[in-house]
Amino acid sequence: MKLNYRIIFHFFGLLCLFNGGFMLLSTIISLVYKDGVTIELMGAGLIVLLMGVIAMYLTKNHKKELSKRDGYIVVAFGWIVMALTGTLPYLITGAIPSFTNAFFETMSGYTTTGASILNDIESIPKGVLFWRSMTHWIGGMGIIVLAIAILPLLGIGGMQLFAAEAPGPNADKLHPRITDTAKRLWLIYFGYTAAETILLQVAGMTFFDAINHSLCTLSTGGFSTKNASVAYWNGQPIIQYIIIVFMFLAGTNFVLSYFAFKGKVQKAIRDEEFKLYFKFIFLFTVIASLIIYFRADFGISSIDHPMVWGKAEASIRHALFQVIAIITTTGFVTADYTLWTPFLVVFFFGLMFLGGSAGSTSGGVKVVRHMIMIKNGFLEFKRALHPNAILPVRYNKKAVNGEIVFNILGFFILYMLSFIVGALVFSMFQIDFESAVGLSASSLGNVGPALGNYGPVNNYAELPALGKWWASFLMLIGRLELFTVLILLTPFFWRNR
Repeated sequence: MKLNYRIIFHFFGLLCLFNGGFMLLSTIISLVYKDGVTIELMGAGLIVLLMGVIAMYLTKNHKKELSKRDGYIVVAFGWIVMALTGTLPYLITGAIPSFTNAFFETMSGYTTTGASILNDIESIPKGVLFWRSMTHWIGGMGIIVLAIAILPLLGIGGMQLFAAEAPGPNADKLHPRITDTAKRLWLIYFGYTAAETILLQVAGMTFFDAINHSLCTLSTGGFSTKNASVAYWNGQPIIQYIIIVFMFLAGTNFVLSYFAFKGKVQKAIRDEEFKLYFKFIFLFTVIASLIIYFRADFGISSIDHPMVWGKAEASIRHALFQVIAIITTTGFVTADYTLWTPFLVVFFFGLMFLGGSAGSTSGGVKVVRHMIMIKNGFLEFKRALHPNAILPVRYNKKAVNGEIVFNILGFFILYMLSFIVGALVFSMFQIDFESAVGLSASSLGNVGPALGNYGPVNNYAELPALGKWWASFLMLIGRLELFTVLILLTPFFWRNR
């Protein structure tokens, strides 16, 4: 079957309309705070809107059929279109004059990685900072899922796109119609964002800081309006606890949130992946907090005076914050965890490969994949003893299809190969071993802070230009779960059959 280029470019035009619309929203913030770049932001938004209108007009007579191949192309190249057009606010305002740096910052935003090249975030105009946070929020649930909600207007079914975009090995349906599923997910997403904004403002943040950090928390992104990230509020623990709660929710399958709001709390709590996700966070927090507590100097800002809240509370809070921030791939920081003994450096590096729940906005491998691999591993021992027994892997008391198990094993192998190749390529740019493996794990897992010269208190400004493009590619394939992008690199995908 030939590719339906008209519907593909029609959809790209639709994405440009979304992008341009959100840019104009940033224009309002710029106007309110009088940051001096209102006209520039408006110009960027209008240019992208015009591109969208032209693309949709030229392809208005398209066949309303979307094949699976078309869906993969729309998802993969759609993110690239979003990233390319998303650079305009940075370039036109002069906040980031370099195209390479602007593309890196934008791709980091849409993929919710949170890695930044900005040395002085607080000097950037507020309208641009809001746009920067908005790229997180758009990418968090996935611009493609957002667009699915309005696809009926075009007379197109969206299942192919949801299958390609929905994070995790299983895309639970909340409703028989996938468009209604997308609407419900976005409603929950919006509701959580609004709730966190209000709570952060009540806790002491300004409205601007509160809404930006909410946009970046629910998307598990990690961009901050402060150079010190969330460490800026080390003297206000309540702010960090609020962010902890919403990072936890953002890393949980949004389908479970839907069930909880419908009164089916037990169904959410009994979910195997949720229980393991909670246990991981609890266990890893206990380990980290004990090590931090028994260290005299654990690298926490002097503003967070242990005498105010007690050393035990500070140790638990910082451990819990960093564990959740890395597991959910949010990437906010309250301290430089690379100072917390060599053991904890390796410990947090390992957490970069964990990821949150399937169906959440987090990156990484995802908890459910680890669970199924572990279960299958234990079953291999039983199969060795009882070769004729039928021993299926079970998830939530249901047998998992063998194809799904093989898919997960294949995904993990491909993920680790991508990590190794990623680190090798970074090392070609004369980057030391610790920094190279940290960059690869962080970019692929959409975590943000890495190790070495690109650790939690540093940024990516000194990364060579080619290194930034490579990191952007790793961010993209990591965010779209490898197969969606890498399948486009195979010759059989492009054969007309």
